[in-house]
Amino acid sequence: MKTRGLAAFGLSRRSFVGGLFAAGYGALGANAQQIDSSTGLPIYGNAEQGRAPDVGVYQIDPNADSRRNISSFRSRHWSDFFSDIGAGVILADINSKALHYWNGDETIYRVYPCSIPVSEDLTKRGLTEIVRKAKNPPWTPTPDMRRRTPDLPLRVEGGDPDNPLGPYGLYLSWPAYLIHGTHDTRKIGRRSSNGCYGLYNEHITELYGMAEVGTQVAIF
Repeated sequence: MKTRGLAAFGLSRRSFVGGLFAAGYGALGANAQQIDSSTGLPIYGNAEQGRAPDVGVYQIDPNADSRRNISSFRSRHWSDFFSDIGAGVILADINSKALHYWNGDETIYRVYPCSIPVSEDLTKRGLTEIVRKAKNPPWTPTPDMRRRTPDLPLRVEGGDPDNPLGPYGLYLSWPAYLIHGTHDTRKIGRRSSNGCYGLYNEHITELYGMAEVGTQVAIF
């Protein structure tokens, strides 16, 4: 259809294309206009009412996450934050969306892409440590999450397909903050969590086997 044909019907090219998307012809379909009440961001995909918000949907910050954040990657060393490596160190670099790990004798070093919190309000920075490890961690929405989305379940057991935490969880000393897996790989490398740091399931499986309780963690 030519542009002058659109003008004859009082439509601009932009409004015509927008109409196609609204009609379901766009790649994202009708769900493109839905907003996640937990984060305030647009959501795409299909999640049933009352299910975990991470299940079947993903979120994109159009200003910060229109493409994978590769150019901002920066390398940091554990000694920038700790005087002694102790049982090991994890650095969570929010800007680079990457998680670094060193074991206690520095014979192992890994760097993994990760998801980060969707907003500054949900982002906690500072020094902490791993205080507990769990296989198939249960997911319990926090009171704040339930206030934003009252339909959320009280608890989802580990291994349930509605559980957004993946196969393993590393619990930090800050309540409700974890490093965990995710079944939704589209979240990795993006602002997409409610405060935790998500890894590909194969990466959290490897990290879970290496990181000990007492591993120091810096989030910056």
